[in-house]
Amino acid sequence: MLDLGLSFLGSVARDPQAPAIVDGAVRLTYAQWYRRISSLVAGFDALGLEPGDHLVTVLTNRWEASTLHWACQFAGIIATPVNWRSSASELEFFVADADAKAIAYEEVSAQAVAGSAAAKALPRIALDATASSDVAFTDLMSRPAPDARPRVDAEAWSVMLYTSGTTARPKGVPRRQRAERAAALAHVAQNLYGRGERTLGVMPLYHTMGVRSLLAMALVGGAFVCLRRFDAERALQTIAAERISNLYLVPTLYHDLVHHPAFAKTDVASVRKLGFAGAPMTDGLLQKLQAAFEPDLFVNHYGSSEIYTFTINQNAPKKLGSAGRAGINQMVRVVKLGAQSVDEIAAVGEEGEIIALLAGDESFDGYWRRPEADARAIREGWYFTGDTGFIDADGDIFVTGRVDDMIISGGENISPVEIESCLSLHAAVSEVAVVGLPDERLGKTVTAFIKRRTTVEPEELDAFCRKSGLAAFKRPRRYVFVADIPKSPVGKLLRRKLVAGEYLDEPAARQQGTAA
Repeated sequence: MLDLGLSFLGSVARDPQAPAIVDGAVRLTYAQWYRRISSLVAGFDALGLEPGDHLVTVLTNRWEASTLHWACQFAGIIATPVNWRSSASELEFFVADADAKAIAYEEVSAQAVAGSAAAKALPRIALDATASSDVAFTDLMSRPAPDARPRVDAEAWSVMLYTSGTTARPKGVPRRQRAERAAALAHVAQNLYGRGERTLGVMPLYHTMGVRSLLAMALVGGAFVCLRRFDAERALQTIAAERISNLYLVPTLYHDLVHHPAFAKTDVASVRKLGFAGAPMTDGLLQKLQAAFEPDLFVNHYGSSEIYTFTINQNAPKKLGSAGRAGINQMVRVVKLGAQSVDEIAAVGEEGEIIALLAGDESFDGYWRRPEADARAIREGWYFTGDTGFIDADGDIFVTGRVDDMIISGGENISPVEIESCLSLHAAVSEVAVVGLPDERLGKTVTAFIKRRTTVEPEELDAFCRKSGLAAFKRPRRYVFVADIPKSPVGKLLRRKLVAGEYLDEPAARQQGTAA
């Protein structure tokens, strides 16, 4: 199999003058970008970096971050991107855990780098203002350099992403170049990307979706159009100005796009392919997007950092809520909750835990220096995702939530996703999240946190759930109106914050309601 460096050279040979990377005034063709990547590889040599070393990056989605990622592939350095919002203490952990040999940062992350003793002890590549002891990115790029050639093969480590660490310290997910390339090729095939696609590069490069968009565009001679931080108005302007042809976003970002006042007057006709991942999409949002964009393709991609693709549904509006069937590099099963063996298969329609075959081409080998995590997640050659779901009579997967999110109320297992999708269809509901809160009698009581679009009362929402056919035991017994639904930096719903009371009541109402 080709390594990623050779894969990039293939695009340079096929499409040397095609637009490759766009970031404001910076517009580079594949031939121009390759020259800059080559200079950066020489710059790594000057810093003493060697194949197998980790380079931690604390950057937004700017062209320099993308260039660093590709230069790492040629040099055999393990790109280790982390959230640019990371605190100094979080950086201490990442640098030590990865045994990093250098760090790259920008103005927005400078304070955290300055506050981390571990980071200050490393060679530091600065993209903006440069301290006397730092190396300016522009200096690394300015040195003469021969054309870079790949220094490692497809078995070398490519990237290490960190899991979110919502319940424990983050886990490193190292991935080989062959797995990264296989995942990018699958992404191209499953999203029907053609030569010269143009994608909005806004999903962060410390997230698997951002890395996948970057690599996929390079494989098809497409353009990665950077949006450094998500801003709905700026995103809409970029879509129109750059004639973006595909979007691959988490549901939260789609929600913000179509609900922005500027959406109605923005020309989005160039966008013909939509894809989403990272979290379930409510039925209400999916229907709104289908009507707003009328795309040729609308893909629900279900996967993870560990194994990029679990399942694919290439026509998400046709079967609401369905994550489809196994991707082209994968096999999946649903086993009984608490199963001790991968052969304890759940019945059709029975909710269980979704597991994926580790032999798939896109799979990781195991967590970075975390054997206890491997023991929990990897069994008999299968990866236990921690996600709950079921397979219907047609053989399609439905993801219902996380094992840890399951609400056990009065002895019944209740998935929050089904309730959220139901409530999302009410015209007054802007966003919704459902959790189980402690209850002396039931154990947990189903509670819906609602961000309202217009005035609505708990009684109306309960009547809506009744009319929709939602089973009586699943209907929320309590409604809480909030100013915002808490989410992670990449738009994942943070139910734990709601359970912990870490939210703000809706300013206008500041009320809670109880349904019968």
